[in-house]
Amino acid sequence: MPAKAKTTVLVVDDDQSHRTILLALINGWGYAAAGADDGAKAVTLAREKPFDLILMDVRMAVMGGIEALKAIKAYNPAIPVLIMTAYSNVESAVEAIKAGAYDYLTKPLDFDVLRLTMERALEHVSLKAENRELRERLVCAFDPRSIIGNSPAMRRLMDMVAMVAPSEATVLVTGESGTGKELIARAIHANSPRRGGPLVTVNCAALSETLLESELFGHEKGAFSGADKRREGRFMQADKGTIFLDEIGETSAAMQAKLLRAIQEREIQRVGSDRTLRVDVRIVAATNRDLKAEVAAGRFREDLYYRLNVMALAVPPLRERGEDVPLLAMHFLHRFAEANRKVAKGFTPLAMDMLLKHQWPGNVRELENAVERAVVLMPGDFVTERELPLGVVQASAPQEPEPGQGGLPAGPTAIQPLEAVEREAILAALEVTGGNKTEAAKQLGITRKTLLAKLQR
Repeated sequence: MPAKAKTTVLVVDDDQSHRTILLALINGWGYAAAGADDGAKAVTLAREKPFDLILMDVRMAVMGGIEALKAIKAYNPAIPVLIMTAYSNVESAVEAIKAGAYDYLTKPLDFDVLRLTMERALEHVSLKAENRELRERLVCAFDPRSIIGNSPAMRRLMDMVAMVAPSEATVLVTGESGTGKELIARAIHANSPRRGGPLVTVNCAALSETLLESELFGHEKGAFSGADKRREGRFMQADKGTIFLDEIGETSAAMQAKLLRAIQEREIQRVGSDRTLRVDVRIVAATNRDLKAEVAAGRFREDLYYRLNVMALAVPPLRERGEDVPLLAMHFLHRFAEANRKVAKGFTPLAMDMLLKHQWPGNVRELENAVERAVVLMPGDFVTERELPLGVVQASAPQEPEPGQGGLPAGPTAIQPLEAVEREAILAALEVTGGNKTEAAKQLGITRKTLLAKLQR
């Protein structure tokens, strides 16, 4: 990272000659360096002035470096502190790092290493600030309630969205159906320099090849039966903005060739016209297919795949972000309760447990539909398991035990007299518990007194 005069460094060392050398050296590198001869003074200065970096000795008379480091970090956790000491031992290094030091240097200092470490620490802080700014811009430009999730997978995805959005790069959003790929496309557009322009969405799977070509590129009057006037296509509608090509993996080979030219050259031709038109659009595409596998199978053009796959964002399926299920469920509950003019306070523990255990093959869309159904059916203030779809309830139901694996013994018990079935169940429970009658009674769901009475009979 290039040195900047505005970058301020505090040098803390009770050795005056060493401190003077470091101040001269650091100022010579283009930074603005100030000095302190004790940890207590360093703490006071750090509170008075926002230094960008602190270089501090460990052993000092009034307050040592580790103690000062802890005090500074308690006040300003973001400031990078480099600890230096002539006493090179593992204990001091570990203590310094645990207390929050960015790095640990030993005396006599290697000045080249010092400069490199300072640059790395300042760059690290700069990147963290930049990422934080991008995330804040993302929150400001795109309603955070639209994308629900606090799982590590979703945090990583939103960090990527924040970094990709300000660029002009083509983006390929992949993920299973129902994961929210269109929401990601909207977040990218809303946080891009093109957010003042239109975001135009095209579902490539919903139209035949002929209709899709007209939809994307437009047509001239008389180009085909029913074309009674010229029509601008979606690419022209998205000029100065973003076009979102949803389910692009469903397009035919002929359409892929036409899309390749439009994406590569930013040029289109209306159906029925020989005139080439320039368009200024950003491309965001999405698919639930594995396009790499489609290329290998000969169903998708390799050159188009590489044109689209400049920046790839994978939206995780809901089963890989289980921590987000309660957040999403409550979000949908409140939304649908308001829409249906109902009071909804939440889910019963059993109902929420069933939501958590379900694998959600339809992802967020399936969860949304399940909650909407539950809100419509709920008689009280809480959603119970009775209002959930049968598939969700069955997914969390206990599995029937295998023959001989506990419970009733193997064999056609359904056609045996009830007394015989009960007798075999009691004997099986006693065998499983090694003859412990108290445990056997618990497994059978009866009291020990009842079990003794049945055994006596």
